[in-house]
Amino acid sequence: MSAGAQSESALARVRHDMRTPINHILGYSELVAEELADEGVTSVAADLEKIRNAAQELLRMVGEHLSDDGFARLGSGLGPETPSAPASGQTVAKFETHSDARAAVTGRILVVDDNLENRETLARRLQRQGHSTTMAADGAEALEIARREPFDLVLLDVLMPVLDGYGALAAFKADEALRHIPVIMISALDEIESVVHCIEEGAEDYLPKPFNPTLLRARIGASLEKKALRDQEQKYLRRIEETQRHLKSELDEAANYVRSIFPQPTDEPFRIDWNYAPSMELGGDAFGYHWIDGEHLAIYLLDVCGHGVGASLLSVSAINVLRSGSLPETNFRDPAAVLAGLNNAFPMERQNNMYFTIWYGVYHSPTRILRHASGGHPPSLLLVPGGAVRELRAPGMLIGVMPDIGYASDACEIEPGSRLLVLCDGTYEIKRPDGTMIEFDDFKNFMQENGARPDGLERLLAWVRQLRGGGALEDDFSILRVQF
Repeated sequence: MSAGAQSESALARVRHDMRTPINHILGYSELVAEELADEGVTSVAADLEKIRNAAQELLRMVGEHLSDDGFARLGSGLGPETPSAPASGQTVAKFETHSDARAAVTGRILVVDDNLENRETLARRLQRQGHSTTMAADGAEALEIARREPFDLVLLDVLMPVLDGYGALAAFKADEALRHIPVIMISALDEIESVVHCIEEGAEDYLPKPFNPTLLRARIGASLEKKALRDQEQKYLRRIEETQRHLKSELDEAANYVRSIFPQPTDEPFRIDWNYAPSMELGGDAFGYHWIDGEHLAIYLLDVCGHGVGASLLSVSAINVLRSGSLPETNFRDPAAVLAGLNNAFPMERQNNMYFTIWYGVYHSPTRILRHASGGHPPSLLLVPGGAVRELRAPGMLIGVMPDIGYASDACEIEPGSRLLVLCDGTYEIKRPDGTMIEFDDFKNFMQENGARPDGLERLLAWVRQLRGGGALEDDFSILRVQF
C-alpha cells in the first residue's frame, strides 16, 4: 500500500471514531424530538434543533479537515474552505418529527454494531417503525444468533472487533441456511471502495452514518419487500414441488395399474411375450391376448393419439372392452365386426377429440387360420420359417373418427414355427439426432434378423434407443410376439 493510501486509510479510521459520538448526539436528539412531538410537547423543539444543527456542523468539519485535502490546505496556509451559503430559493433540510411512522412492511431485524449506543439508537428507531429487533455486538455473535432465530434483514456494521462486517457478510453468504437473508452494510466510513466491496460480496445495500431517516426507512422497506416477495416465491415453489410429488405418486400408481392389465407372458399353448416402454409415465399404447373360447385366440394392440393421462384412460377403457367382450351384438371372432363396434363405442367427440388405431387378430387353432383387421394401424409382421417376412395389413379408418363405417378383414394360414409381431409405430418411427427418420424396411430387416432370437424384443428396444441417440423416446414403444 502506498504512503498516500495508508494515510487516507488512517484518516478514515479517525473520521469513523470521531463521527461515532456525534452520530449518537444526532440520533438521540432525533428520537427525543420525535417522542416529544408524539406527546404534543413543543417547548424544547428549538433547542433540540440547535443541538442537531451543531452536530451536523461538527460532522461537516470532521469530513473537511480530517482528509488529505484538508491537511494540504492547512499546510499551505490557505485555511479551511468556507461553506457556501444556500443558493437563492434553496433551503436547508429541517428535521421532520414524524419520519418514523409505522412502516408499510415490517419484519424481524438483526442490528449488529460493536458500539452499544449505536445499537440501541438504531434499534429504538426501527421499533418506532414497527419492526422487531435483536442486537449483536460483533459478526461472530450475529452469526450465532441468526443460526438460532429467523430474521428478515440484517443491518451490519463494517468496523467491529472479533469478526468485522466484511467477514460476517462473507459468512452469511457462504451459509446455505442464511444466504437468503438480505444484509445492509452500515458504517461511518466514507470510502467508495468499501461500498463497492460490500455490494460485490452480496450485500443488499449500504447505508452511511449518520442515518438520514427517510433514506433509512426507504432502504429497509425496499429490502424487506424483496425478502417478502422471495419468501412468497419460495412458499409457492414448495407448494408446487409438493403438488408435483403428489402428482408423480398418482401417475406412478396409474402407470402400475396400466401395466397390471397387460397379460403375463405365457408358454402354453404358444410362447407369447412382449416389450413395452412408454415415452412418459403414462402412454397411449395398450395390448392384450385372451382365448375367446377353446379354439379362438384374440390378439390385439392399440395406440391412442397423444400421451399422458387422457390417452392412457382411453387405451385402458378400450382394452377392458375387448377383454370383457362388452360390445353389444358384436361377434368377437370377427375382426372387422370388432373394429366397427369399437368405432361406434368410442366416437372422438366424446373422448376429448382423441382417437386410436388398432390391429386386431383372431387365430383359429384347429385350422391355423389367422383373421385380422386394422383401423389405421401399422401392419403386423409374420416371420415364417426359412427367413421370409410377410406384412399383415387390412386397410381401415382410424377408430372414432367417423361413425357407422365398415371395416374389412383378411386371413392367412400360419405355418408351424412362425412368429407374429404386432407392433405400434413407435417401434420404427425413430428420429435420429440429425433429424432423419429410419425407414420401415430398416425395421423389417432388423426384425427379420433378430425377431426369432429369445432376446429379440430387447435387442429391438436397445437398437431404437441407440438410433435415437440416447434419452427418452419420442413415442411409446410397444411390441407383442406370438411364437406358433
